[in-house]
Amino acid sequence: MRFRLLFFAILSSLHVTSHATNLDVCLESVKNGTFGTGNIGATDSYGNVLEDVAQATGVTYDLCVKACGPGQEPFQWTIFSQQFSSWLLPWLALVSQLPFGPKDRLENLESVVLTVGSPMLAAYSLALTVLNGRWIARRFSKHNYPNIQNAIRVLSSLQQAPLRVTNEGALLASLIVLPQNDPWWKELIEWLAYPHTWSISAVTSIAWVVIAYIFTVIDSFTGDLAEAINANGQGVGSLWLWLLPIVIGWLQISPKCDEERVRSAVEKANKIAYAATDAHPVLVKELTEERAIHLAFGEEDEVDHTLRRDEGVTAPIYNYARFLPWVQAVEKVSETFGVVSERYHYHDSVDPMIGWITMGDRIGDSLSKPHDRNRE
Repeated sequence: MRFRLLFFAILSSLHVTSHATNLDVCLESVKNGTFGTGNIGATDSYGNVLEDVAQATGVTYDLCVKACGPGQEPFQWTIFSQQFSSWLLPWLALVSQLPFGPKDRLENLESVVLTVGSPMLAAYSLALTVLNGRWIARRFSKHNYPNIQNAIRVLSSLQQAPLRVTNEGALLASLIVLPQNDPWWKELIEWLAYPHTWSISAVTSIAWVVIAYIFTVIDSFTGDLAEAINANGQGVGSLWLWLLPIVIGWLQISPKCDEERVRSAVEKANKIAYAATDAHPVLVKELTEERAIHLAFGEEDEVDHTLRRDEGVTAPIYNYARFLPWVQAVEKVSETFGVVSERYHYHDSVDPMIGWITMGDRIGDSLSKPHDRNRE
């Protein structure tokens, strides 16, 4: 049965090819007057019907069916391969400059398909990342406490990860207040500071695309439209033109979306995190397995994993799934910074038994930071 279907498919393709239309010959027949003269449906390049068929560069649909038949032109590999290599390959090369990150190669492929298949979603994810960075800077600008700038950089860098924040056991408050945790913020920034930005290959791919598209536009103005029955690549170039600002935008932002490196950076930083106790600060890992700031890779149960699967994929195209959880986590951190900033403003020490120690260095009209004794 399968051989019969295959044989039928081959015969069908041969039948279509044998009865295929040659549009070049068809147009020449119309111009030669084979199908009559006068107002028969011959048109110029703008679709206006002409009386002189010899000047025709096109035909109406009715005349096309009458003169050329309902068939299609046969597939020509030479034309396809030339146009594919000249106009489409540059854009496919540009796709390789999109930010990836998941460990699963299939998820990387899915992110490429989503980006290419939904330009609006790709632009939305890029705009969301930029606007989130601006929002968090404004959100934390009203706070005045050590590590504010570090917190902004850390939280902005974790937009492409399933961020979770908890204050159980005062872990988040300890992470912000204790001077022993100052290295936590600094080290995490350094471990997250791996670039996905401009490179020779990225610049070459972008230049290749731009030059190819410029040549295509020039060719469309200088070429003979009457002879350009086959596409010259301008349609393909215009169709993919949206990809250029998307790639440039991601290269400029340099998102931290490498799952293994982001996970490793947060885990390494949490090994040096301290928590406050009744006696003295101790390492969090000696007290509990909970962490104030961590990434929820594979922590959900089966139902949550199904519902929140996209949130755990670090490719930036999935920012729509991480937007609200990320904002919720940032708000928790901001609220805690707000509380400690207010206590700092009124010179309230963490330990009421320790008086306020005035620091001599100032920035503008406010003190640069509280003394370490007032933070323990």
